[in-house]
Amino acid sequence: MKFLIPLFVIVMMFEACNSSKINYPETKKENVVDSYFGEQVSEPYRWLENDTSAATAEWVKAQNKVTADYLSKIPFRDQLKKRLTELTNYPRYGSPFKKNGKYYFYKNNGLQNQSVLYCEQSLNAEPEILLDPNTFSQDGTVALSDVAFSQDGKYMSYSIARSGSDWNEIFVMDLKTKTVLKDHIQWSKSSEIAWYGNGFYYSAFDAPEAGKEYSSKNEYEKVYYHTVGQNQSEDKIVYEDKEHALRECYSEVTDDENYLFISITETTTGNGLLMKDLTKPSAQFVEVAPGFDNDHVVIDDVNGKIYILTNWKAPKQRLMSVDPKAPSRENWKEVIAESDNVLESVSVVGGKIIALYMKDACHHAFAYNMDGKQLYEIQLPGLGSITEISGSKDDTEAFYTFTSYTYPLTVYHFDVEKNLSEALHKPELSFNVADYTSEQVFYESKDGTKVPMTITYKKGMVRNGENPLMLYGYGGFNISLMPTFSISRIPFLENGGIYVVANIRGGGEYGESWHLSGTKMKKQNVFDDFIAAAEYLIKEKYTSSAKLAIDGGSNGGLLIGACMTQRPDLYAVAIPEVGVLDMLRYHKFTIGWSWTSDYGNSEESKEMFEYLKAYSPLHNLKTGTKYPATLIMTGDHDDRVVPAHSFKFAATLQEANDGTNPTLIRIDSNAGHGAGKPIGKLIDAQTDMWSFVMFNLGMSPKFK
Repeated sequence: MKFLIPLFVIVMMFEACNSSKINYPETKKENVVDSYFGEQVSEPYRWLENDTSAATAEWVKAQNKVTADYLSKIPFRDQLKKRLTELTNYPRYGSPFKKNGKYYFYKNNGLQNQSVLYCEQSLNAEPEILLDPNTFSQDGTVALSDVAFSQDGKYMSYSIARSGSDWNEIFVMDLKTKTVLKDHIQWSKSSEIAWYGNGFYYSAFDAPEAGKEYSSKNEYEKVYYHTVGQNQSEDKIVYEDKEHALRECYSEVTDDENYLFISITETTTGNGLLMKDLTKPSAQFVEVAPGFDNDHVVIDDVNGKIYILTNWKAPKQRLMSVDPKAPSRENWKEVIAESDNVLESVSVVGGKIIALYMKDACHHAFAYNMDGKQLYEIQLPGLGSITEISGSKDDTEAFYTFTSYTYPLTVYHFDVEKNLSEALHKPELSFNVADYTSEQVFYESKDGTKVPMTITYKKGMVRNGENPLMLYGYGGFNISLMPTFSISRIPFLENGGIYVVANIRGGGEYGESWHLSGTKMKKQNVFDDFIAAAEYLIKEKYTSSAKLAIDGGSNGGLLIGACMTQRPDLYAVAIPEVGVLDMLRYHKFTIGWSWTSDYGNSEESKEMFEYLKAYSPLHNLKTGTKYPATLIMTGDHDDRVVPAHSFKFAATLQEANDGTNPTLIRIDSNAGHGAGKPIGKLIDAQTDMWSFVMFNLGMSPKFK
């Protein structure tokens, strides 16, 4: 049965929810002033940075009550939640991976909070549960981050994260008895585990100060080796840098266990590489790739050659081979040259190189021999993205997952000898995917740059300027927005909504040059691209300002904050999620210092300070301005982008807004930056966000 809300009810409820009737909690102001190169910057809500104080807890409670009261008055909210729950309730599979002759895969039956790890002897055998993270906690807030297997097949290590935190704990399971051993490692922020012999390498920080686990700056990361059965206190330091507190280090061991690599980073861009020959007990680390100007990804050791994917002298990346006896970069040999399209990733399967290319924000896959000769193109189901490839250099079968905006995630079995793909797990959904379509357009940004954008809608849509539209973007850290399917968008699309993703600068869609053109003193290009996308969609009559919502998370939350403060007239609704909103102090919390490659640092120069302050969302809210209806979203355990960003932005926005539109903040409990969030919490968050969006766009939705 369809549920239809009469228009007069919507009007009455909208008046009831009007922000002029909202009594926002009073947020105390303190006299806090910072000095930057002689300029005084006032920050009266600095006290909200203390996320463990009683005063902050009371403020969070009061804000959540106001938000909950507002959302509860939206007439179709319960029906929307019911529809989202129905849509989500279908089996979802991850791509299988093969270890020691057995197959492993993740599966969610539908509404399980966390996906379960299964094991099976063959693809046709009855799978058995190996690890069920739903048993880790009653509310599903403890998530499985990653698993790794010892080469002899005796052990599996796995890492977990609690309440959405980036902190990981590592455990070890005996695969024969399926018992969890006493091994327990804490204070790691990388789920990467590199097995070697009867133990593994991992990275960890020193234990943080009690009470500041989710906010204090993370410094002096080290690489350790852990032997199965011993206490963490006995683990040996393999690599540390006592002179550079703000560097991260990660370990990787080649499949044959001949070489250990340490990747060292200062920011999110560029890494140095060290290598150690594990076949020689007295071997020392040697430098393979120096500095932090380029990215280097170790693929594996194949037939005595180390294969490395890099953007060194190749902004769109190329594949190189390295002789471990002469590993210096000047001795590297090119295997696959840079092309017009970005070489995003490389795998070695069945003695062949599987290369994944990105062209106009869609994937294309090719097979090469080990000398770099192209053999064939893998025929994908359409224009979309491969989210995962798994396979072994000694096995001719592989698996990959394919998706697009209108193609639900599907698992494929791939025979590399025959170039044959067969669907292994294709989801069965409670709606007709064929009713929807996507189109890609290229629009012109402020400086004339052509930017791709994908527009998804229900077939039959008429461009009359009256369609509700959600525009999504990210624009940073070399991250590409590839086509992916999401159930949460379906109710919006079912009710005539249009969903748009803009592949703005700062991402990696066209290589490192595209990324760098949206960083530091060029960051404004990112906001200009997004604003130009909105203007294009209005000009081409897909929508209008009164029907336009914008959304983004993390760096994308910064994008939304900057665009709504620079052009508040352009949008009806803004959703900044877990956003970086204070650009003057972001580097002072947890791992924020590593983002300076994209943002710069307010303390490094007067010029950089002035540039950051000019777009920092927190510092560009103007009193008496009519801002879009805004729902700020964050989690109380977010230790990547600490919730203080959202807290201070919400308090300032509530003070500055002219009172026309609601200004709310939704603070999720026992939740972090997003990874590992249980299904129940995801549905709750999606319900609140989409009901807020649809209500403030004046929609009168119906649900099947």
